[in-house]
Amino acid sequence: QVHLVESGGGSVQAGGSLRLSCAHSAATYSSFCVGWFRRAPGKEPEGVAAIDVDGSITYADSVKGRFTISQDNAKRTLYLQMNSLTPEDTAMYYCAADIYGGFASRVPYFAYSGQGTQVTVSS
Repeated sequence: QVHLVESGGGSVQAGGSLRLSCAHSAATYSSFCVGWFRRAPGKEPEGVAAIDVDGSITYADSVKGRFTISQDNAKRTLYLQMNSLTPEDTAMYYCAADIYGGFASRVPYFAYSGQGTQVTVSS
């Protein structure tokens, strides 16, 4: 079983920034694909960003150039730096992990996910 715990959400004004963190329990962290997805009220979950086991990174078109995914393997922590936030980024953000298929669009379907952290962007 893999446990994921997100933190760092909050409320910001449009144009602001937030950094999300996700602590990952797996001892073999480096063998997992990891990523972030978000779910806004009334919308389908959207894969935001992912890091595959080979280190390759993919983003949703909606966040390219604004969001940056990164990880610290020693700390078993995943990050999502979010800049130039807009009200359309308002959602519950989840980190997720799986053993294959590490690309952004697949993140909502990863085998493991956390409880989420709320991001609210006001205009």
